[in-house]
Amino acid sequence: MLSKNAERLEEVRERTIEILEDLTISQKLALQALEECDSKSFEQVKVPLKTINKKANEIDNLILTVCALYSPEAGDLRELIAFLKITSALQRIATNEKNYMKNMAICNPESDDEIKRVIKESLSINRCTIKALEYTIEMIHETEDEDKLNELAARINVEYSKTDDIYSMIEKDLLQKMHKDHQVNEDYINLMKYIRKNLKIIDRLEDIVSRLIFARIGGKL
Repeated sequence: MLSKNAERLEEVRERTIEILEDLTISQKLALQALEECDSKSFEQVKVPLKTINKKANEIDNLILTVCALYSPEAGDLRELIAFLKITSALQRIATNEKNYMKNMAICNPESDDEIKRVIKESLSINRCTIKALEYTIEMIHETEDEDKLNELAARINVEYSKTDDIYSMIEKDLLQKMHKDHQVNEDYINLMKYIRKNLKIIDRLEDIVSRLIFARIGGKL
């Protein structure tokens, strides 16, 4: 039979996974909408994000209640504190996603063909982010096997590295085009800015991963 601490900690994990699943659904909807350059579908992306702040606040309140009533110690306390930080990162990811889709309103049927092409190339970043979200969910489920945790963390790091490479290639391509045309293209500049903001999502996942490793294995953050 699980102790009160163990029961509440498991509830914190499951509620956190629920938020990550909402973020994953939103990312998949965003990917589909941008692949089709269908601005009518953009609003659907926001639907899974609407309750994330409320859910994160509920998790925070649950953690504070557990700490106040059950005085968790050692590993349990370390994990609860880690999740208190993780919920903040999840809220920021949701905000990043909303802002990203607002910016990507430049993707519509009337958009310039070159802009559409670059956007489609940038969607490899979204695919990497979806994989990283799914690996993060696996990390929360994995509470015992340290090797598996480290393996999942390494996979997320690979996806993170890929996004840097993808952005670098897009940036190089657009800068070369502007140099060839002998003019600064404001649409290209804005597009690079929007894609950079999209990178912040997987960047925040890297922070969550480090906290999960700290929670389960210990060490320094």
